[in-house]
Amino acid sequence: MRVREAGWRDLAAMAELEARCFPADAWTDATFWSELAQRPRRTYWVAVDETDGSRLVGYAGLDLAGEVADVMTIAVDPARRGAGLGGQLLEVLHEEGARAGAGAMMLEVRADNEPARQLYSRRGYAVVHTRPGYYRLGPGGAAAVDALVMRKELVRP
Repeated sequence: MRVREAGWRDLAAMAELEARCFPADAWTDATFWSELAQRPRRTYWVAVDETDGSRLVGYAGLDLAGEVADVMTIAVDPARRGAGLGGQLLEVLHEEGARAGAGAMMLEVRADNEPARQLYSRRGYAVVHTRPGYYRLGPGGAAAVDALVMRKELVRP
C-alpha cells in the first residue's frame, strides 16, 4: 500500500469510491474537481494498492485554513476496512496539518458512523459540539442524522 498526494487523474476513481462508501450523500465529480482546484489550501491524499494495478483503495482530504486544519473527508474501500488504512490516512493529514502550522485538527462525523467515531477517538479526537440533523437522509431529507464536531490538538514538528 502506498499513500501519495492526489492528482487530477485520481478524481474519477475517488468519485467512484465515494459513491460506494457514502451512497446517501456522496460528493460528485464536480465537488472533487472543485476541492482539488483549491490547492494549496486543500490537499488530498490517495492510498493505492500497487499489487492490484495501483488501484485506489482510499483517500483523505484536508483544509489548511490556518491555526486549525479541517479534515474534509476520509474514505476507505469497504473491502479494505479494519486493516488500519483509515488510521494511516488520518496520520498523513495530521502530519500535513502540523507541517502547515496548524495547532489543531477539526472534523465532522455522522453520529451513526461508529467505526469512524472509534477511529477518531483512538487518535485523540474529542467531541466538542453536536449539529442536530446535519446529515439528511432519503428523498426530501425526511430523516436526519446528527453531526459530531470533533477536535484534536496537534504536536508541531
